[in-house]
Parts: sequence; C-alpha cells; structure tokens
Amino acid sequence: MTTTAPTLMPWTESLNTGDARMDETHQEFVDMINKILATPEDEQLPVYKEFLNHTVEHFAQEERWMLATGFSADNCHAEHHATILETMRVVEAHYLDTDKQIITRLAEALAEWFPGHAASMDAGLAAHLKSVGFDSVTETLADPSAIKHVTMSGCGSVSCSS
Repeated sequence: MTTTAPTLMPWTESLNTGDARMDETHQEFVDMINKILATPEDEQLPVYKEFLNHTVEHFAQEERWMLATGFSADNCHAEHHATILETMRVVEAHYLDTDKQIITRLAEALAEWFPGHAASMDAGLAAHLKSVGFDSVTETLADPSAIKHVTMSGCGSVSCSS
C-alpha cells in the first residue's frame, strides 16, 4: 500500500496579522504543523508534544495580551483557544492506544482551521493591540490609561461568529 505525503501548509501573506511578534509565533506554529506532517506517523509523538507545548505558550501569549489590553475575561477568542487545547490534549492517549493516524489528522485539521482564525480573531486582536498602543515585544502599553474604558469582549474581531 502506497501512502501519499500530506500536503504541507504554506505560509502566505494572508496569515500576517499586522503584529510582528504575533506573526513570528504564527510562523512557528505553521512550521511545526508542517514538521508533524513531514514526520512518519510512528515517529510523530515527540514532535507532537513539542507542538502542544508551543501551542500552549502561543495561546497563553495572546491571552496575556488580551488581559493587558482590556479584553473581557470571557471572550470567545480565548474560548476557541481552550477548545483547541482540550482537543490537542486528548490526542496523545488515542495515539498511544490504537490510532497512529490521529496526529496527522489533527495537524491537517489545524492547517485548515488556522488561516480563518488568524485572519479574523488574531487580526482583530492585532488591530486592537495597535489601537491601544500595546507593544507585543515588551508587553507594555505606551499609555496604561488608554484601556480604562475599553470593553473589548466577543472575539476581538469584526467577523466573529461563535
């Protein structure tokens, strides 16, 4: 039986959000998806664990920024992150049990999900960060008083659908 190599996820300009640090983290995310897809399924678990750790940090970074800049605690952007991480955390058990293709399927699903997330929720977050003068490299606000009246909720995106 011949297996075809999975299609790798290209980095395209449409994945840029307008925040250089966010885009750098996103490039790493895409690179790690591609590393998983290029790894034989019986060797994917260590690569996957590295990817899961990266994704935990990636999402925590964005959520720190949300918190620092006035997103509500119950925004759906963070809820999307939580749902993805919950799914990612159960994959290892399934892989170890009987399903050696589950990591590939998840990587393919994330490659399909991510462009829409980046173009809507993450681009919306990047625009919000810029509007309140937040520096994502130093994780500081130019003027902390700028967020006193910010009531960001929902996804932080103009095209949110939960």
